[in-house]
Amino acid sequence: MTQPQWRTETDAEAVAATAAADLAQLLEGSDGPFHLALAGGRTPERLYRRLAGMDLPWNRLHIWFGDERAVPPDDPDSNECMSREALLDHVPIPPGQVHPMRPAVTTIRHDAAAYRRELSRWAPRDTAGWPIFDLVLLGLGADGHTASLFPGSCALHEAHRSVVANYAPKLRAWRLTLTYPAINAARRVWLLATGAEKAGAVARLRSGDASAPAARLAPAGEYRILLDRAAAGEG
Repeated sequence: MTQPQWRTETDAEAVAATAAADLAQLLEGSDGPFHLALAGGRTPERLYRRLAGMDLPWNRLHIWFGDERAVPPDDPDSNECMSREALLDHVPIPPGQVHPMRPAVTTIRHDAAAYRRELSRWAPRDTAGWPIFDLVLLGLGADGHTASLFPGSCALHEAHRSVVANYAPKLRAWRLTLTYPAINAARRVWLLATGAEKAGAVARLRSGDASAPAARLAPAGEYRILLDRAAAGEG
């Protein structure tokens, strides 16, 4: 496991600006396909809106999703919907290189299998068979969840599949999510957290409290945690 690189910025916009600049540098320095897994939430949305205004080699990007709700793709709660409105509809990524999760409650296990097949078709794989993302973006919930890895959910124990259907007991809702092994195999994992409501979860993350799912991440590659001062508990 790589030890996380912690960085604190003044506010949420500064977190988004730093992440956007660093991601732009990665993309401009790449010379082949770049596989990026997007996160949902307000903090990543700020990042996406900044990226949408940049002139980058968008044709190199393959877009994946770290998790998704079992709602239609035009539903305001959909991570795909937010990502399209903030970023994807404004940049020239070839449509065939955007790989949305499209779960429905009645078919969600089949939908998980379909996404695993999509990853097998398009994403590079390591010697153990896990997809290799160039970057996985993650958010952090106030309860310590990341992606759709929720406290008390079955996916916390998944060791063999890259994508699974996961039931969130507290929300009484189904999600699709990348699993720990798939996230940990990425070349880079960046976790973004902003706002005072995340300070408790950040403290648990710092202490390694395993009851917070995000604290159980163990990336083999670069691991960065970007916070604003409020999430860091600094006011």
